[in-house]
Amino acid sequence: MKLKMLFATVLSVLLATGPVLAGEQRTAIHSSADQVQPLLPGMPAPAFELRDAAGQPVRFDPAALPKPLVLTFFRGGWCPYCNLHLAELRHAEQELKDMGFDIWFISIDRPELLYESLEDPQTGYAIYSDARLEATRAFGIAFRVDDETIERYRGYDIDLEAASGENHHVLPAPSTFLVGADGVIRFQYTNPDYTVRLHPSVLLAAARAYQNDEDARLGRALEQKQESD
Repeated sequence: MKLKMLFATVLSVLLATGPVLAGEQRTAIHSSADQVQPLLPGMPAPAFELRDAAGQPVRFDPAALPKPLVLTFFRGGWCPYCNLHLAELRHAEQELKDMGFDIWFISIDRPELLYESLEDPQTGYAIYSDARLEATRAFGIAFRVDDETIERYRGYDIDLEAASGENHHVLPAPSTFLVGADGVIRFQYTNPDYTVRLHPSVLLAAARAYQNDEDARLGRALEQKQESD
Protein backbone atom coordinates (compact mmCIF):
# COMPACT_ATOMS: atom_id res chain seq x y z
CA MET A 1 0.00 0.00 0.00
CA LYS A 2 2.80 2.42 0.93
CA LEU A 3 4.57 1.62 -2.36
CA LYS A 4 1.40 2.41 -4.31
CA MET A 5 1.00 5.71 -2.48
CA LEU A 6 4.63 6.63 -3.18
CA PHE A 7 4.20 5.80 -6.87
CA ALA A 8 1.04 7.92 -7.03
CA THR A 9 2.82 10.85 -5.41
CA VAL A 10 5.78 10.68 -7.82
CA LEU A 11 3.42 10.35 -10.79
CA SER A 12 1.41 13.39 -9.70
CA VAL A 13 4.59 15.47 -9.46
CA LEU A 14 5.71 14.39 -12.92
CA LEU A 15 2.32 15.22 -14.39
CA ALA A 16 2.29 18.61 -12.66
CA THR A 17 5.74 19.61 -13.87
CA GLY A 18 5.18 18.34 -17.39
CA PRO A 19 7.69 16.67 -19.72
CA VAL A 20 11.32 17.70 -19.61
CA LEU A 21 12.26 18.85 -23.07
CA ALA A 22 15.65 19.17 -24.68
CA GLY A 23 17.38 20.97 -27.50
CA GLU A 24 15.19 22.92 -29.89
CA GLN A 25 12.01 22.04 -27.98
CA ARG A 26 13.29 23.57 -24.75
CA THR A 27 14.52 26.76 -26.42
CA ALA A 28 11.35 27.23 -28.47
CA ILE A 29 9.07 30.18 -27.82
CA HIS A 30 6.33 28.52 -25.81
CA SER A 31 2.64 29.22 -26.15
CA SER A 32 2.16 30.39 -22.55
CA ALA A 33 4.12 30.95 -19.35
CA ASP A 34 2.96 27.68 -17.83
CA GLN A 35 4.45 25.77 -20.78
CA VAL A 36 8.05 26.96 -20.40
CA GLN A 37 10.80 24.41 -19.72
CA PRO A 38 13.57 26.13 -17.73
CA LEU A 39 17.01 24.66 -17.34
CA LEU A 40 17.35 22.79 -14.06
CA PRO A 41 19.99 22.50 -11.33
CA GLY A 42 22.80 20.21 -12.42
CA MET A 43 22.57 21.33 -16.06
CA PRO A 44 25.28 23.45 -17.67
CA ALA A 45 24.43 27.10 -18.21
CA PRO A 46 24.42 28.15 -21.89
CA ALA A 47 26.60 30.83 -23.45
CA PHE A 48 24.75 33.88 -24.68
CA GLU A 49 25.13 37.51 -25.66
CA LEU A 50 23.28 40.50 -24.19
CA ARG A 51 23.53 44.26 -24.65
CA ASP A 52 24.27 46.83 -21.98
CA ALA A 53 22.54 50.19 -21.59
CA ALA A 54 24.84 51.69 -24.22
CA GLY A 55 23.90 48.98 -26.71
CA GLN A 56 27.28 47.28 -26.49
CA PRO A 57 27.44 43.47 -26.57
CA VAL A 58 28.12 41.62 -23.33
CA ARG A 59 29.09 37.98 -23.67
CA PHE A 60 28.35 35.39 -21.01
CA ASP A 61 30.73 32.42 -21.16
CA PRO A 62 29.97 29.71 -18.57
CA ALA A 63 33.41 28.20 -19.17
CA ALA A 64 35.19 31.34 -18.00
CA LEU A 65 33.30 32.70 -15.01
CA PRO A 66 35.41 34.70 -12.56
CA LYS A 67 32.91 33.95 -9.76
CA PRO A 68 29.47 32.42 -9.24
CA LEU A 69 26.55 34.38 -10.59
CA VAL A 70 22.96 35.10 -9.59
CA LEU A 71 21.01 35.65 -12.80
CA THR A 72 17.47 37.06 -12.61
CA PHE A 73 15.19 37.43 -15.63
CA PHE A 74 12.40 39.98 -15.35
CA ARG A 75 9.77 41.25 -17.80
CA GLY A 76 10.70 44.93 -18.01
CA GLY A 77 10.71 48.28 -16.26
CA TRP A 78 7.04 48.74 -17.21
CA CYS A 79 6.06 45.85 -14.90
CA PRO A 80 5.16 46.97 -11.34
CA TYR A 81 5.83 43.51 -9.90
CA CYS A 82 9.32 43.54 -11.43
CA ASN A 83 10.05 46.91 -9.82
CA LEU A 84 8.86 45.64 -6.46
CA HIS A 85 10.99 42.51 -6.80
CA LEU A 86 14.11 44.45 -7.74
CA ALA A 87 13.60 46.65 -4.69
CA GLU A 88 13.01 43.62 -2.47
CA LEU A 89 16.23 41.93 -3.60
CA ARG A 90 18.15 44.80 -2.02
CA HIS A 91 17.75 42.81 1.20
CA ALA A 92 19.93 40.05 -0.30
CA GLU A 93 22.32 42.07 -2.45
CA GLN A 94 25.11 42.86 0.02
CA GLU A 95 25.21 39.39 1.56
CA LEU A 96 25.38 37.82 -1.90
CA LYS A 97 28.29 40.08 -2.80
CA ASP A 98 30.00 39.29 0.49
CA MET A 99 29.72 35.59 -0.38
CA GLY A 100 31.48 36.29 -3.68
CA PHE A 101 28.56 36.35 -6.12
CA ASP A 102 28.09 38.57 -9.14
CA ILE A 103 24.49 39.72 -9.62
CA TRP A 104 22.98 40.27 -13.07
CA PHE A 105 19.47 41.19 -14.12
CA ILE A 106 18.14 40.50 -17.62
CA SER A 107 15.21 42.36 -19.14
CA ILE A 108 13.42 42.24 -22.48
CA ASP A 109 13.56 46.06 -22.61
CA ARG A 110 15.74 47.60 -25.30
CA PRO A 111 19.09 48.95 -24.06
CA GLU A 112 18.14 52.61 -23.80
CA LEU A 113 15.15 51.77 -21.58
CA LEU A 114 16.92 49.38 -19.19
CA TYR A 115 17.22 51.98 -16.45
CA GLU A 116 15.03 54.79 -17.78
CA SER A 117 11.87 52.68 -17.52
CA LEU A 118 12.46 51.60 -13.89
CA GLU A 119 10.80 53.24 -10.92
CA ASP A 120 14.33 53.68 -9.53
CA PRO A 121 16.61 54.48 -12.49
CA GLN A 122 19.54 54.91 -10.07
CA THR A 123 19.26 51.34 -8.85
CA GLY A 124 22.94 50.55 -9.44
CA TYR A 125 22.15 46.98 -10.49
CA ALA A 126 23.89 45.42 -13.49
CA ILE A 127 20.97 45.16 -15.93
CA TYR A 128 21.26 43.88 -19.50
CA SER A 129 18.94 43.77 -22.48
CA ASP A 130 17.84 40.50 -24.03
CA ALA A 131 15.36 42.04 -26.45
CA ARG A 132 16.66 39.61 -29.09
CA LEU A 133 15.77 36.69 -26.78
CA GLU A 134 19.10 34.86 -26.96
CA ALA A 135 19.39 34.26 -23.20
CA THR A 136 15.66 33.93 -22.55
CA ARG A 137 15.33 31.17 -25.13
CA ALA A 138 18.59 29.48 -24.10
CA PHE A 139 17.30 29.12 -20.54
CA GLY A 140 13.96 27.74 -21.77
CA ILE A 141 11.74 30.46 -20.30
CA ALA A 142 10.47 32.33 -23.39
CA PHE A 143 6.75 32.48 -24.09
CA ARG A 144 4.58 34.43 -26.50
CA VAL A 145 2.02 36.87 -25.13
CA ASP A 146 -1.42 36.28 -26.63
CA ASP A 147 -3.22 38.99 -28.59
CA GLU A 148 -5.87 39.53 -25.93
CA THR A 149 -3.23 40.26 -23.29
CA ILE A 150 -1.36 42.59 -25.64
CA GLU A 151 -4.53 44.61 -26.15
CA ARG A 152 -5.20 44.67 -22.42
CA TYR A 153 -1.66 45.93 -21.78
CA ARG A 154 -2.18 48.70 -24.31
CA GLY A 155 -5.14 49.81 -22.23
CA TYR A 156 -2.63 50.32 -19.41
CA ASP A 157 -0.27 52.23 -21.75
CA ILE A 158 2.09 49.25 -21.92
CA ASP A 159 3.46 48.75 -25.43
CA LEU A 160 5.60 45.62 -25.61
CA GLU A 161 6.94 46.51 -29.06
CA ALA A 162 8.00 49.98 -27.94
CA ALA A 163 9.61 48.53 -24.81
CA SER A 164 11.65 45.86 -26.56
CA GLY A 165 12.12 47.49 -29.96
CA GLU A 166 11.00 44.16 -31.42
CA ASN A 167 7.68 42.78 -32.67
CA HIS A 168 8.05 39.26 -31.25
CA HIS A 169 5.63 39.84 -28.31
CA VAL A 170 7.71 37.48 -26.16
CA LEU A 171 8.40 37.68 -22.42
CA PRO A 172 10.33 35.52 -19.97
CA ALA A 173 8.60 33.65 -17.20
CA PRO A 174 10.24 35.50 -14.28
CA SER A 175 13.16 33.36 -13.15
CA THR A 176 16.30 33.28 -11.06
CA PHE A 177 19.26 30.99 -11.66
CA LEU A 178 22.31 30.52 -9.46
CA VAL A 179 25.21 29.55 -11.71
CA GLY A 180 28.29 28.12 -10.01
CA ALA A 181 31.82 29.21 -10.88
CA ASP A 182 32.08 25.95 -12.85
CA GLY A 183 29.25 27.06 -15.16
CA VAL A 184 26.73 24.57 -13.76
CA ILE A 185 23.30 25.71 -12.57
CA ARG A 186 23.05 25.09 -8.81
CA PHE A 187 19.62 26.60 -8.10
CA GLN A 188 16.65 27.60 -10.22
CA TYR A 189 13.30 29.25 -9.54
CA THR A 190 10.70 29.93 -12.22
CA ASN A 191 7.07 30.81 -11.66
CA PRO A 192 4.60 31.24 -14.55
CA ASP A 193 2.54 33.52 -12.27
CA TYR A 194 4.35 36.85 -12.67
CA THR A 195 2.85 38.13 -9.41
CA VAL A 196 4.79 35.51 -7.40
CA ARG A 197 8.54 36.08 -7.12
CA LEU A 198 11.46 34.41 -5.37
CA HIS A 199 11.81 35.64 -1.80
CA PRO A 200 15.26 37.06 -0.91
CA SER A 201 15.56 34.67 2.05
CA VAL A 202 15.17 31.65 -0.23
CA LEU A 203 17.80 33.00 -2.62
CA LEU A 204 20.22 33.57 0.27
CA ALA A 205 19.62 30.04 1.54
CA ALA A 206 20.48 28.66 -1.91
CA ALA A 207 23.60 30.81 -2.08
CA ARG A 208 24.76 29.60 1.34
CA ALA A 209 24.12 26.00 0.31
CA TYR A 210 26.32 26.53 -2.75
CA GLN A 211 29.02 28.22 -0.66
CA ASN A 212 29.00 25.27 1.77
CA ASP A 213 29.08 22.77 -1.11
CA GLU A 214 25.97 21.07 0.20
CA ASP A 215 25.42 19.34 -3.15
CA ALA A 216 28.29 17.06 -2.11
CA ARG A 217 26.86 16.26 1.32
CA LEU A 218 25.79 12.71 0.44
CA GLY A 219 29.22 11.89 -0.92
CA ARG A 220 30.84 13.18 2.26
CA ALA A 221 28.40 11.23 4.38
CA LEU A 222 29.17 8.04 2.47
CA GLU A 223 32.91 8.56 2.88
CA GLN A 224 32.49 9.07 6.62
CA LYS A 225 30.33 5.94 6.85
CA GLN A 226 32.90 3.89 4.95
CA GLU A 227 35.72 5.16 7.17
CA SER A 228 33.79 4.26 10.31
CA ASP A 229 32.86 0.74 9.10
